[in-house]
This record gives sequence, structure tokens and C-alpha cells, in this order.
Amino acid sequence: MRPDALYWGLGWTLAALILAAHVLGATSFVRDLWATHFYAFFPRPVLWIACAGLVAGAVASAARLGVSLATIHGLGGRAMLEAAVGALPAMGTRLLAITMLTSHDDATLDEIGVGGGMTASVRRLALLAKEAGMDGVVASAHEVALIREACGRDLLVVTPGIRPAGAMAGDQARAATPAAALAAGADYLVVGRPIIEADDPAAAADRIVREMEQAGR
Repeated sequence: MRPDALYWGLGWTLAALILAAHVLGATSFVRDLWATHFYAFFPRPVLWIACAGLVAGAVASAARLGVSLATIHGLGGRAMLEAAVGALPAMGTRLLAITMLTSHDDATLDEIGVGGGMTASVRRLALLAKEAGMDGVVASAHEVALIREACGRDLLVVTPGIRPAGAMAGDQARAATPAAALAAGADYLVVGRPIIEADDPAAAADRIVREMEQAGR
């Protein structure tokens, strides 16, 4: 656990293990994890776009586990977002609405029947999240400025799709460097594969931290 990372994202493999341990009564595993000051971030919306009642229950369970940030997809609509906000215990968990995945582009939106283009779609979902009482949104660095213009500075913006300078974008259609994301106004950066797939993950993390520090000068 690196002290210079504010949150650690739970991929679904680890998340499923934690939830299974909780269900099976192995609660010491869950308590031990939180005792390491592991501020958890559920970064994937895959399971959390469903009917309002199911999502509300999932959010409440995550909060009781001690999750710090939880994401649900803005495409679930106002009723789902408001149900999640209403179900959240007063335990410090903050809710984020996914706008559009950073692996999506305009062609992807056309394929799934979302009209208006990327910029308009992200703006619309960010406004919906704010109106529903969400704490923030997840969006690429390419849309941070328009979210700030539409929603103000109080809405958290968490930015995935981060790739170090010179790295391949891979499956990311709207990737950005750490410096570019911070310059755009992102509050938090989500960095996964550039670190965990590196030959030396610690060195890769150090390089990203240096990029962020240089961007802040």
C-alpha cells in the first residue's frame, strides 16, 4: 500500500472476494483490510446499473463495508441516482455517477443509440448527477472543463483513462496524461493498468507521481 495514493481501486476480482468473505462470515478479512487504511474506491459500474431498488441496496451495502467512493452509471437515470443517494447511510461514502466510459467514442455512442455526441452526453449526465444529489462524476479529462462550466467547482470530478506521457492508449478512446488531467481540473485520477501491468509497478507509480508533481508546479 503506497502512502502517496489517496484511494485504492477495487477491481471486480478483489471486490467479489471481499463480498464473498463478508457473506460467508469471514468478516475479519474485511476488517483487516480496512485496518490498513485502505480507502476503497469501487471504480467499475458494471453491476451498478439496474432498477432503482437493487442499486440502492448495493450502495447501502458498500457503505457498510467502509467503501469511500462508489460509482453507479448515470445512464441508469434520475430515479436510480436519487434512490442511491437516499439509501446511503451517513458513513462517509461518496457517490459518483459515471458519465461515459473513457473507452467510448462518438461511434460507440451511435452503436448503442445515444444521440447528440460525446460532449452533449457527458454534460447532460453530469447535470443529471448534480440535480440528483450525487457527490461527483467520473469523466475523461477531455470533458472536465465543460463539466466545471455546467456544474461548478463543488462537484467532484474523478478522471480515469490516465496514461503516462509516451504510453500507448490501449483500449482507451479518450485517454490523457496525468498532467493534462490535472490541468483540465480533475480532482482525482484513476490509474490502473499502467501500474499493475508494468514490469516494475512501484517504479511505474513513482513516474506517474512525478508527472503529477511537475504538473502542479
